Amino acid sequence: MSILIIYFVLFSFLNWDIVNKDTSMTLDEKWKDKLTEEEYKVTRQCGTEPAFSGKYYNYKEQGIYKCVCCDAELFSSSTKYDSGSGWPSFYDSVDKSAIKEIEDNSLGMKRVEIKCAKCNAHLGHVFPDGPNPTGMRYCINSLSLDFDKDDQ
Repeated sequence: MSILIIYFVLFSFLNWDIVNKDTSMTLDEKWKDKLTEEEYKVTRQCGTEPAFSGKYYNYKEQGIYKCVCCDAELFSSSTKYDSGSGWPSFYDSVDKSAIKEIEDNSLGMKRVEIKCAKCNAHLGHVFPDGPNPTGMRYCINSLSLDFDKDDQ
């Protein structure tokens, strides 16, 4: 039995690259195939859609906003509010571990960029000027989101 285990471990280790190698496309090419050009620019190249232009800016349906790249649940419509910024705004995420925060000093400003923790997609920025109970404003690009409507 132990020889069989050693053989299996050795075989798995030696053939790892063969079994797990995907030579057909790079990860970047896969994102370009999956996403629209605009979604790619925002999520993979840290772009920003023009204010007041996004499909979810004034969206009122009840449900869950997900990452357009990997379908990770990010925000609930119950925490969405009109911040007047021109982008969908939320005062909290569905789960703190779903989003990672990164210091962003670009454009001569000190901001906090937020990315999807699962796939590293650029989502937008978070600011400490939101409503209670968190006081935070997650300012998100519609192009980085997908939406699952509640079934009620």
